[in-house]
Amino acid sequence: MKGKIKSLLKTILCYLPIVKHIYRTRGTASPITVKTWFYQKVLGFNRKAYWPVHFTSRVICPENIKIGIRSSVGLSRGCYIQGIGGIEIGNYLLMAPNSGIISANHDIYDTSKHIKGKVKIGNYCWIGMNAVILPNVELGDHTIVGAGAIVTKSFPEGYCVLAGVPARVVKTLDKDRVVEKRDKWEYYGYIPKEKFLKKIGKRKA
Repeated sequence: MKGKIKSLLKTILCYLPIVKHIYRTRGTASPITVKTWFYQKVLGFNRKAYWPVHFTSRVICPENIKIGIRSSVGLSRGCYIQGIGGIEIGNYLLMAPNSGIISANHDIYDTSKHIKGKVKIGNYCWIGMNAVILPNVELGDHTIVGAGAIVTKSFPEGYCVLAGVPARVVKTLDKDRVVEKRDKWEYYGYIPKEKFLKKIGKRKA
């Protein structure tokens, strides 16, 4: 009897509009929590971002940023994501605390101006703590950026570990060994997969 009640409750929570997003994403790398939702949607920290962002992180020009399924862009503490030049991120990105993605830099001759440079990051990438991705960089699938690295050029082939300043390839990954797990409930930030293309998916970063 208890098992049936528990199963029924689980089903209700998965579909109840008020709490289904929180219940469906718990245990994932980018969970939608009550605290995150409150700080972001009620208090206004990074309110315009359509994905969960920690209140100590900062997102600039979220309208120029497009993220994939369950990518935790700024969900860790102290991240800086600047989308002036456009940022496109694939599915299942991991982003550690105090890391940054920058898509525009100041002109060295006129610091009041920005020089834009789109950033593109593939699927299943991992950006380590204090790492920075600079404008005009493209990273392929399964790229791991080591802690403290500064990525100044593209590595579109992916399947590698980058480290250093400037970042360089220190290890190549075996493609046959990588694991591409997927969540049961797939969300583009706060938006269920089935609704994403209709609301935001067609928008260009």
